[in-house]
Amino acid sequence: MAFVGRSNVGKSSLLNRLLGRKALARISSTPGRTRAVNYFIINSQFYCVDLPGYGYAKVGKKVRREWARLIGSYFETRPERTRVVHLVDAKVGATPLDVEAADYLDSLGVATTTVATKLDKLPRSRRARQIEAIRQQLRLADSDPLIAFSAVKGDGVRELWREIGAFLQNPASSLLASSL
Repeated sequence: MAFVGRSNVGKSSLLNRLLGRKALARISSTPGRTRAVNYFIINSQFYCVDLPGYGYAKVGKKVRREWARLIGSYFETRPERTRVVHLVDAKVGATPLDVEAADYLDSLGVATTTVATKLDKLPRSRRARQIEAIRQQLRLADSDPLIAFSAVKGDGVRELWREIGAFLQNPASSLLASSL
């Protein structure tokens, strides 16, 4: 399971909440804190992979180019064995970079689950509308998974585990379903 998204979208916070650990993945309010591909083995059965964020980060262009190469290499060598969890900030919505990332992942043929993070930062009255806007911005079909998630409140944890469990039970059928 590879976790990808813009810098500071909440990848590490999501991983910590999902795995029930406060400091497994390093979190920071400074964008670009994750600078390497970090592997976390879960129950000796599968890996959660925390990838560096794309987009804005307080690092130089050379480092950002290296991150892009690193992430590209990761996906191009593992698409058949990887389920990607693509994180998008629910408050901000899908940015052009998020759309570009979704298109890139689609071009590689990797199975993807989209997660709208930081749900707790949206008023309840705007949540459903914002989730639907993200679905439209990313051109997701109604059948494509889009999970509303809050690392603070725990919203979406069960739903994301359900997606992960379905993939782990039968990764080949998940890949086929995502390509239909």
